[in-house]
Amino acid sequence: MTFAAAVTDRTLSLHTRLCVGLDPRLDAYRDADHLRQHTLDVLEATAPHAACVKPQLAFYEALGLDGLRILEEVCAAARTLGLPVLLDGKRGDIGSTAAAYAQGWLTGPHAGSALTVNPFLGFETLTPFLDAARREGGAIFVLVKTSNPGQADLQGGGVSERVAAEVTRLNDQEDGRYGSVGAVVGATHPQDLALYRRLMPRALLLLPGLGAQGATAGELAAAFHPDGTGALASASRGVQYAQGLDVHASIEAARAFQAELNGAFA
Repeated sequence: MTFAAAVTDRTLSLHTRLCVGLDPRLDAYRDADHLRQHTLDVLEATAPHAACVKPQLAFYEALGLDGLRILEEVCAAARTLGLPVLLDGKRGDIGSTAAAYAQGWLTGPHAGSALTVNPFLGFETLTPFLDAARREGGAIFVLVKTSNPGQADLQGGGVSERVAAEVTRLNDQEDGRYGSVGAVVGATHPQDLALYRRLMPRALLLLPGLGAQGATAGELAAAFHPDGTGALASASRGVQYAQGLDVHASIEAARAFQAELNGAFA
């Protein structure tokens, strides 16, 4: 089953549109082993409420080799739980370097089924990532309009629309309801969601910014198709650290986000 199909299946069967982000911050823990155990506990506890899981690579890379080992465990545990893994790395480079990034983060035991990628070195740089994703039945999520306020320096104003058009062109090369090229569109831009849904009808949309960044579930309905598929709303700090390191609070936060997102279609 492809990443897009697996996410859509969980959305419909478990009635969840939530992507749980795992961003373990070392300063919240006694040591790396404490970080590892808590992250795995949150993953297992929130899995029933998630359509996929999104580890942020930066927090694992910051721990060096220990972090990469923890990431591999997180990916393995997610697969055991039936959770598709979307690595948030925002990789982008040219030629053989892009191919190496694609090999590193879209193939192998430490890799995800999907990876966020940066298109701003040119559309040709997407090719190695997309080739790897298609071979593995995975996906890439192209930055279109990100959730941070500073995105306005470069995004929008026709630039994001050009990227959206390329996402659609690439997906039109494939069969199936959703292609292997998704798009990152910040949940912090609710006024733009209908536009990007229309511009990229066969792309899964990743909507970061739910919770800690201020986006609310009730504002996101325009990103989804009428049956409630086609997008993933991501919450990281608002789940993993809902109340410090209280795993029960993480469960309650994930359950609440799930219900709020479902309520947007009521």
